[in-house]
Amino acid sequence: MTAETFFKHPALSFAEYRHSVNSGKHYKPHLHKRFSIGVIDRGKVCFEVAGKVATLQPGSLALINPETLHACNPVGTCLRSYYMLYLEVDWCLQVQQSLWQVDSFQPVTTSLLNDQSLYRQYHATMAALTKLEDVLAREQLLFELAERVFLRCCDHKQAVVSSCRRVLELKKILSRDLERSVSLNEVARDLNVNPYTLLRQFKKHAGVTPHAYRLNCRVEQARNMLQQGKEPAEVALACGFFDQSHLHRHFKAVTVVTPGKYQRNFVQ
Repeated sequence: MTAETFFKHPALSFAEYRHSVNSGKHYKPHLHKRFSIGVIDRGKVCFEVAGKVATLQPGSLALINPETLHACNPVGTCLRSYYMLYLEVDWCLQVQQSLWQVDSFQPVTTSLLNDQSLYRQYHATMAALTKLEDVLAREQLLFELAERVFLRCCDHKQAVVSSCRRVLELKKILSRDLERSVSLNEVARDLNVNPYTLLRQFKKHAGVTPHAYRLNCRVEQARNMLQQGKEPAEVALACGFFDQSHLHRHFKAVTVVTPGKYQRNFVQ
């Protein structure tokens, strides 16, 4: 059965993905203004880009620079299933500026990348985009995917120096107002820095992503409130969890006990 799915999160307007299942449609050569990354789940595709022809099959990634004429069509009468991820150029530039001193988008130098590890990461990212509750977590996965692609496939020259001061400032921001959701762009604006430079610096110095750090802060705050005898449902909302089951899952992952058991067994 043929199926088409398109997804774009309102808080992540720079990214859109398409999932086509059992498609036999043929496309005329066309181009996109966005940077595109595609993979095949099933079947084989004749991949034409910038005048070159290759065969795309499971395990490989198709990389298409903006404004580049291309076409991806099934081989013969075989059906194919595939994902396409479209990323705005301005966002891609922000990712690249967190890696190198550049003032314009750096195109990838290959259109076909054979990398099983990156292929699996791509699939995990696509699946998580519709399942994860937290916007920061989704953005983190998209950044890590794009970062890895650009590091592998761009002709980079100069790395960016990190800053401990910004990391300390970000820790303060992430540890307060835990009841509300924050985005990487929001905190980066507060600190007047490229969001993906900030992400790299934070992960390097703190050892975890901003999302993981904030989640840990939420669990710690929940622990304190449970010690005070607060109801788990109240604690969940006050600490920024979507509901009690969300608190339960993450609290147990960190403490190895449920919020209820922790509260019942806490001795003052």
